Formats: sequence, C-alpha cells, structure tokens
Amino acid sequence: MANSMTGYGCGTASNADWSVTVEMKAVNHRFLEIYCRLPKTLTSVEDDLKKIIQTGVSRGKLDVFVTLERLGAKKIAVIIDNDLAMAYHKSLIELASICHVQERISLMQIASFPGVLTTQTEEEDVNQLFALAADATRQAVEALCVMRHREGEVLRADLQARLVLIDNIVANIGSFSATVVSEQKKRLENRLNDILNNIEIDENRLANELAFFADKSDITEELTRLTSHIRQFDQCLKATECVGRKLDFILQEMLREINTIGSKSGSLSISNLVIEAKSELEKIREQIQNIE
Repeated sequence: MANSMTGYGCGTASNADWSVTVEMKAVNHRFLEIYCRLPKTLTSVEDDLKKIIQTGVSRGKLDVFVTLERLGAKKIAVIIDNDLAMAYHKSLIELASICHVQERISLMQIASFPGVLTTQTEEEDVNQLFALAADATRQAVEALCVMRHREGEVLRADLQARLVLIDNIVANIGSFSATVVSEQKKRLENRLNDILNNIEIDENRLANELAFFADKSDITEELTRLTSHIRQFDQCLKATECVGRKLDFILQEMLREINTIGSKSGSLSISNLVIEAKSELEKIREQIQNIE
C-alpha cells in the first residue's frame, strides 16, 4: 500500500459547553514522530491522544494542534467565608463599644471586607474534554489517512511507470550483452591487424583473450537479480501493508546491480543504458522517500 507520508487532517467534536478541534500536518520522516501542542488542561492526556494517532499512522513527522473553545457561559460560584464574616461583625461591635459610637452595622459593610465573599470558576472536566479530543483526533487521523492514500496512489502510478522504463532498459541491456564478445573479437582483430600489418594472428591466443574477456564482462547474474528486484518492487507497490522501508531496501539492491553491470561491461551501448537506468532509479529514490 503506497501511502504518502505527507498530508493534512482536521476533526472537531463538541457538546453544550466545549468545542475541541484537532489539526494535524504530516511530512516524510524515517520513523514516526508526533509533536503535540495542547492546552494546559489537556497536557495530562497527551500520551493517550498519541496512541490514537498511532492506530492509523506508522511513519512520518506529525505536528498536532489541539484547540479548545468554550461554548457555554463560565460557571462561577460565590463562596462565603462564614467564620471570617462573623469575626468582622464581632470586631465591629467591639470597636463601636470601645469608641462609644452608636452606629448600625450593615450587611454591605461586612460583605465589602476582603475574603468574606470570593468567586470561584468551576474547573473543567478533563475526562469530558478528553472524550471530545479523542473523537476529534480520530476524525483528523481518518482525514489524514484519506489524503495520504490519495497522494500515495499518484506516487504508485508514477513509480510503476518508471519501473516499466527500467524493465525495458534491462531487456535492452540483455540484448546488447549477447553481442559484446563478438564485438570485442572484431575490435581485437582490427587492432592486431593494424599492429601486425596483416601477419597471421595466433587464433589460440585470441581465443584465450576472448574467453578471459567474456568471463570478466559476463553480466548474466546481475541481470537476473536485477529483473528479480524489479518484480519484487512491483509486488510491494501492490501490497496492503506499509512498504516504504522495504521499497528503499530493494532500490538499494537495484542500484548495486546496475552499478556492477556498468563497471563490468565494456560496451558503450550498455554503458549508455546503465546511465539511463541510474537516472530513473534516482528519480524513484526521491519518490519513495515520501512513502509510508
């Protein structure tokens, strides 16, 4: 399954009091790294949110943004400090007696003293907020996976097209390799005739030289392995699991074989085809860096 590692997903969940939005942006990375930016209220559930993300994503660097929006009014309670109010009242009476003042003590006087009346905002229910955040995270992961799969299909089509090109190049290399020895024989004969001025050539020596050349330049095994790697690469592109790392390994083996062919072959035609194949393989390398 050739899923891309880049993508974007967003999800929102809400109730009467809160709305939670989760956004995630993903880019390619060798492993899975998740960076969360959470409101202070939800920092305690960061690991739980990451576990939800890991159920749908196996590779890539993800930046996750979680935002809270209060929909309902803040619930504020007024707290009365009974003991403090009674103490103030008692002290006022004592003060009036000491000062010989006849004054009526009002409720507003006592309520105005610091600490008698305080307000308290009701604490957010973390479990309630986590339930919303978890729902929004699942939505975001699903949207991210849809986008990554869609981009992955584009990548897969491009890779398969390039794989066909490489397969054709390998077939052409195989065709040219069959004539390498005969071409080398003609070159040796022409060179020897120029040097010896048509003196009879030692056929046994020539045969030995050609046998040595044929053994040294034989690329049959490399072509067989390269063809096998091409088939494996194609099968991986059609697999259902994440295949990015496996594709990268197979590509390295393909490059190894094509480099060996280039170093062993003495044919200009094959050398040109090797250059063409390496160019396509490098393009494939760039593409698979973004496959999950």
